[in-house]
Amino acid sequence: METIKPKSAFNSSNNNNNSNHKSSLARTFQKVINLRTATKIASSNRIGICVLTSQHNFSQDDSTPDQKTSSNSDKHGDSKVKQKAVLEALVAKVFASVSSIKTAYAELQVAQHPYNSDAIQAADEAVVEELRALSELKRKFLKKELDLSPQVTLMLAEIQEQQSLMRTYEITIKKLESDVEEKDSDIALLHKQFEDCTAFNKSLEKKLNASGPLSMFDNIQFTTLNPSHFLQVLHCTVRSVRSFVKMMIKEMELAKWDLDAASKTIEPGTVFAKQSHRCFVFESFVCKTMIEGFNSHDFRLTRDSASKKLDPEQYFNKFKNLKSAHPKSFLVQNSNSSFAKFTRTKYLTLVHAKMECSFFGNLNQRKLVTSGGFPDTAFFIAFAEMARRFWLLHCLGFSMREQVSVFQVKKDCRFSEVYMENVNEESLFYGEINDANVDIRVSFTVVPGFKIGKTVIQSQVYLSPVSR
Repeated sequence: METIKPKSAFNSSNNNNNSNHKSSLARTFQKVINLRTATKIASSNRIGICVLTSQHNFSQDDSTPDQKTSSNSDKHGDSKVKQKAVLEALVAKVFASVSSIKTAYAELQVAQHPYNSDAIQAADEAVVEELRALSELKRKFLKKELDLSPQVTLMLAEIQEQQSLMRTYEITIKKLESDVEEKDSDIALLHKQFEDCTAFNKSLEKKLNASGPLSMFDNIQFTTLNPSHFLQVLHCTVRSVRSFVKMMIKEMELAKWDLDAASKTIEPGTVFAKQSHRCFVFESFVCKTMIEGFNSHDFRLTRDSASKKLDPEQYFNKFKNLKSAHPKSFLVQNSNSSFAKFTRTKYLTLVHAKMECSFFGNLNQRKLVTSGGFPDTAFFIAFAEMARRFWLLHCLGFSMREQVSVFQVKKDCRFSEVYMENVNEESLFYGEINDANVDIRVSFTVVPGFKIGKTVIQSQVYLSPVSR
């Protein structure tokens, strides 16, 4: 009979120590795993959750009651951490689905204009698919049938969120590109309308500057002339002055002139209500130059002018012969006429050599005019048309039975409605009229006035405030 030896107390103690040591090691390892899991969850920042599970089973049979209680507590804490991770993954998945729905709705809106049936159908299907996914997620959550892997779900939700964001950016870019194309189309249309308006205005301006407006004198007889006819020609002349001044200012701007300095050189100390009113200074300069010598029967072109004065009817015939003629053609055909001499003299006086050189880079036009020729440039043709109007005004003035004379208003004179007309109402400086320390005076004459016998044609003046 085999005798079984009982285990010695040493061996028993040894085994108990080994068992205790093994249980203590298992608890420590489990705590480390739980600590790493909790740290990963707290610092995930929507990157993902890593749940580590033990790969080894440790026997707890020989553990004490206190050790069993500690083990159950660890398991309970691990369960809570895992449940929290699952809920976070669930919320992330819901938000990702909402973002996808929002993106699909944005695509649906964009597909409405211009209408795209395929895009509308695709966006609609995307919305329905996401709603179904959310509905299924809700059902599983309520029935506690969620089988989500927190780490994988969070990563997939993040990917879905980023994809939705990228699609939203793409939609926004397409919308902006569409808006840019629409704006470009609008700009092109406005450019076309602007060009059409400019062409129409030029045609009207050409008609106004042509001899058309003077056709009213075709049936006028010498015996029926009156101051109203002179006033009508004066209006046509002023229009030609303004047309020429516009061209001259344009050339100044292209030549990089300082218009403020140029205007102050002509009329120093003038205060303008608006910057655009500087044009009145140049109109004044042109009118003064062109009208100089008007009271003389030949604009003081010859020294012995008193001996060559014509009778009024002869001046009227000269007016009728020139009123329908093209200025350039007339000048070429009658290069030795009084009108040709008047045009050459006034051009050389008005258009200074430095001005012409800055405009055109040379003095070719000036040399041609000095030698008796007439340039074909648009600038000179505009000047010749203006000169023709002044010459016609002069001829008609000397055709009157009563004497015609020119008058100019001096600077700082008080405004008189009898002799003056304000060239622009805005130059009255309405905000300063009621100021007791400010008086409105004439700054300069833009268009001189005329006296025909006892009839007064008002001069056009520019007004500025003067401190008392």
